[in-house]
Amino acid sequence: MAVPKKKTSKSKRNMRKAYWKRTAALQAQKALSQGKSVLTGRSTGFVYPTPDDDEDDEE
Repeated sequence: MAVPKKKTSKSKRNMRKAYWKRTAALQAQKALSQGKSVLTGRSTGFVYPTPDDDEDDEE
């Protein structure tokens, strides 16, 4: 016979929701920081095509 599960408390629910939102906020902050570094030209962690590289390939 099926038995209903116990109800999750509001505090546990809120903790899970806060954790999910915090991880999303951290990822958004990292993405914004990476975008800013690309725009300033100071990024060295990854390679991406620049307009100068595209012109050299055509010749």
